[in-house]
This record gives sequence, structure tokens and C-alpha cells, in this order.
Amino acid sequence: MPQYKQYSNGEWVEASNGKTWDVINPATEEVIATVPFGNDEDCRAAIEAAKEGFKTWSRTNAFDRAVILKRAAALMHERLQEYAAITVQESGKPLAEAIGEWRVSANFFEWFAEEGKRHGGRLVTANRNNKRMSVLYQPLGVVGAITAWNFPAYNPARCWAAALGAGCAVVAKASEYTPLTAMNLVQCLVEAGLPKGVMNLINGQADLIGKEMLENPAVRKISFTGSTRVGKILMDGASKTNTRLALELGGNAPVLVFPDVDVRKVAEESVGAKLRNAGQVCIAPQRYLVHEAIAEEFLKHAAHRMKNIKVGFGLDQGVDMGPMINIQQRNNLEKLLKDARAHGADIVVGGNRGDFERGYFHEPTLVQNTPVDSPLFKNEIFGPVMPVTTFKSIEEALALANATEYGLASYVWTNDLKTSIHVSEQLEFGLVGVNEWYPQAFEAPFGGWKQSGLGYECGEEGLVEYMERKLISIGGL
Repeated sequence: MPQYKQYSNGEWVEASNGKTWDVINPATEEVIATVPFGNDEDCRAAIEAAKEGFKTWSRTNAFDRAVILKRAAALMHERLQEYAAITVQESGKPLAEAIGEWRVSANFFEWFAEEGKRHGGRLVTANRNNKRMSVLYQPLGVVGAITAWNFPAYNPARCWAAALGAGCAVVAKASEYTPLTAMNLVQCLVEAGLPKGVMNLINGQADLIGKEMLENPAVRKISFTGSTRVGKILMDGASKTNTRLALELGGNAPVLVFPDVDVRKVAEESVGAKLRNAGQVCIAPQRYLVHEAIAEEFLKHAAHRMKNIKVGFGLDQGVDMGPMINIQQRNNLEKLLKDARAHGADIVVGGNRGDFERGYFHEPTLVQNTPVDSPLFKNEIFGPVMPVTTFKSIEEALALANATEYGLASYVWTNDLKTSIHVSEQLEFGLVGVNEWYPQAFEAPFGGWKQSGLGYECGEEGLVEYMERKLISIGGL
């Protein structure tokens, strides 16, 4: 049975300070669970456990590590429906989205289980015959993992699977808004036979836990998924301790729609892509830049599709979109919309909270004539709002798309080969989706440019980020 507690040194434990945290269903505002809410003391104990666990796990053969990780993945697949329903209750997303998230999360553990077998090192051809050189890849050590609430299974799995596949021990802090999903992930790893101390999960006060991870010399790296603001705080702290960082931060993804596409198809799909997880996605398509020749038709089809989106509790039949995660997120969204109206933008569809007595719901909202100097265009929205701005030329579209401090994801829709190549190569983003809405995969590198991140996750790059390289050079042969 799931144990909704912290997991440290091979045991499910309460917080050392005795404090608890109520997990709220964002669709009903009801308490669905009460979990421990610890602090730096809990984190320190978990780090000590991870130091010991690392000694065992780092020396475990990669093939043996793979057996355990793949067994954990199998348990996730077996419990897909059960775990997805819990994710819906704490995050608000529709059941179909939660099922898909858990399936991909299991795939991460399968992928990195196998990838860990392929990175023992390499031989280097020496520049003289009496010398031999080899490069060993060895696990980094104890890794601190701080992940966000918007994908409570995917975000931890992406980091944990890579770190564990590389042979590292993990001290994790999931979001206090969605801790149950992370606890279920740990439950699978425990049942799969992960040795004591290798995986540790703390739920508690973010600033104290982050500070302990930064200042504790046993933690060799911190992986963080969250806001650019907090990422900069971690970078400031890491500069004093020389702690390595992997940062997956904010985004402001442009969508460039050129006039040679099937306008109706792209417009309708745009709405679905925008409203995934109520728009609370770091790579969510955000600033829709539509060629002026098709803008009117695009808006017509997008408006029709958006009016037919069913909003509600994610376990109810036929629901397309759930609530936002909490009242703070919804307040931020409403502030952006209010400011956009003041700048001259027009609401085509939505714009309000909808007819809900409870829950942090907000209507799917379509905005036209979005000024490029408004916060709705410049800031990360992280909500179910789809702003549309027009352009006349490729050069103008590229200038608008790149006019942001963020550089995570971007999207291009065109049937012209030359346009797709030119535009995708000129976009200043780590991910470019050409005629697709999901430019990421567990087998391919994921990372942002500019203020959107540091380092890479997923794929081969995601594994070696958790490994040290050691040159062994033998002379005088």
C-alpha cells in the first residue's frame, strides 16, 4: 500500500519537526491527504543516508542497476490507472493526461536503465606508442533533485531515472502541492529492490531544504525544475560552494504559423496544445504569431474549438481541461489579462473564472491584437490563455519570436521546406517543433537557452550530466 510520508534511509518517516501539510484538490478545494512537512534537518539526515547509499549503488554493476530500475518501471505500468487517478486529484489535470504522464515516466526508468549500460568509458588513441589513455565515466555522487508541481510524475522521473541510471544516490524534494505522486514513484523503486539510502524523498520548506542542499559538501549536484527567479538564487548560492547545477526554468514559446498551412487543422490543434494541463507547461505554446493573411480564419476556427472545451474535475467523463494548481497562479493569470486589456488587447473567448462555485478554475481564453509590449506577450503565462499577434514577413516573425529573455521551446507551422529550415535554424531556442506540438522525448536532449536553463536532461546527454570523466594515462610502456 502507498505510504504518504517522507522516505529517508530506507524508511517511511514523519517530519522531524512534527509538522504536516494538507494536500488540496484544486478542483474541489478539499483536503485529499495530510503529509509530513519537514525542513533542513530532514534534508540533512537524508543526505547522510544518501552518502552511505552511494557507496553501495555506485559499485553496483550497471546491468544489476538496470534490473531494479526496469522492475520499478514495470510496477508503474501495472499501477497506471491507480496512480494516475491520484495525480488527477492533487494536480487537477484530466485523467487521460495523467495516464500519459505516468506511462512516459515509467519509460524514463526503462530508458536510463539501458543507457547506463552503455557509458563505461572509451579508449583514446595516444600520440605516441609507449602511452595508453582511457576515459572512465563514473557516477557523480549524491544528487539533490527539486522538481515542480505541473508534471508531478514526469519531472521527478526525468531527473531520478538519469541520476540512478548513472549510479548516483538521490535526495529529492517534490512540490508540496503534488507530493503524493512522487511518493508513489518512490514506492515503486522501494518495491523493486533499490538499496537502502539510494533514494530519499523529503517534503517540506523549500528555502531551507534548498539551502541545505547547496551548503552540504556531500551534495555534488542539484537538479532544479521551476522558475527563473529561484534558478538565479540557486546559481548565486552555487557560486559559493561550487555545486553543479542543472536548471530547467521558465519559457515563453513562440508559435510561428505561416500562410501555407491547413488553417483550420492548425488552429484547432493549437487550442488543444495550449490547454494541455491548463496551459501550465514549461514548453507550452504561448505567443501565437500568425501571418496576417490567415489571422482572421485562424481566430475563427480557434474560437470555435475553444468554446467547445469541457472544463471540470479531471476524473469526470469527457473533461478536456482541469483547474489551475492554486489561487496564486490564477490571480497571476487574471492580472496578466487585466493588463492586456489595458494595453488594447481584445478577448475573443473566455476571460473569466467560469461558473464554478469551488476550485481554481479559469475559462480557456483567446486573445487577439495582443500588443508586443504587454506582459501577456513578454511574460510566461502558465495558464489557459492563448494570445494571438499577426506578422507580415519571415523577418518580422523571427524578430518577434526571439524578442524574449527565454529560450526553451518554439514551434513552426509551415509546409514549405525552405521556410522550415531557415526559421528553425534562426530561432534562439533549445527546442524547435516543426509541424508538431511535442518536441521532446526521453531519448533526445532537453534543455533551454538564455534564461531558460542550464544543462540538459533526457537522452545520452541526460545521463552523462550525472557522471564524472576521469582520464587514466599510462606512460613508459
